[in-house]
Amino acid sequence: MVILDLRKDLKHLYNPSAKEFAVVDVPPMNFLMIDGSGNPNTSPEYQEVMNVLYSVAYTLKFALKKGRSIDYPVMPLEGLWWAQDMEAFTLGRKDDWLWTMMIMQPEPVTSEDIARALAEVRKKKDLPALARLRFEPYHEGLSVQIMYFGPYSAEGPTIARMHEFIQAQGYEPAGKHHEIYLGDPRRAAPEKLKTVIRQPVRP
Repeated sequence: MVILDLRKDLKHLYNPSAKEFAVVDVPPMNFLMIDGSGNPNTSPEYQEVMNVLYSVAYTLKFALKKGRSIDYPVMPLEGLWWAQDMEAFTLGRKDDWLWTMMIMQPEPVTSEDIARALAEVRKKKDLPALARLRFEPYHEGLSVQIMYFGPYSAEGPTIARMHEFIQAQGYEPAGKHHEIYLGDPRRAAPEKLKTVIRQPVRP
């Protein structure tokens, strides 16, 4: 059995300091991805997308463990967030938000593995959003990040400080706002939620 310790190997990207901002170079990684839009707190589409991503991710994990003797942890949910009018994003007009939700996959996962997992999930569940799932690399590159503790609704001051840090370091934002959700809002108190907040930058 080959055991991939992804959380340890990628600790600098998935468990950063909460005390200070860090500049990191994020390598290309492969993701299950689905695009969507609207308020994540009220959108049925968002809930279905979550169902699809986790269903396929766990199906893949168990298939590789059984068929190829490769075991690894299912990685956390991640989200890229933006809006056609970025003022809608910064002012919290969530109905106008656009997003890509995704879960990172280890290198041994292939397109053929994905196709088999999709077929298996399709047999068990009627999930229209399954047809929108894609498997592709995402290369974020140079980025600034920090660990944030607290409710998602109170991230604003941390994001503002991040953008001040980015400017002070001689960078400017160069990509979509990125969050990695290390806590489960259904089980953890809002003040105990852990989220990696990341912003790609360029000189």
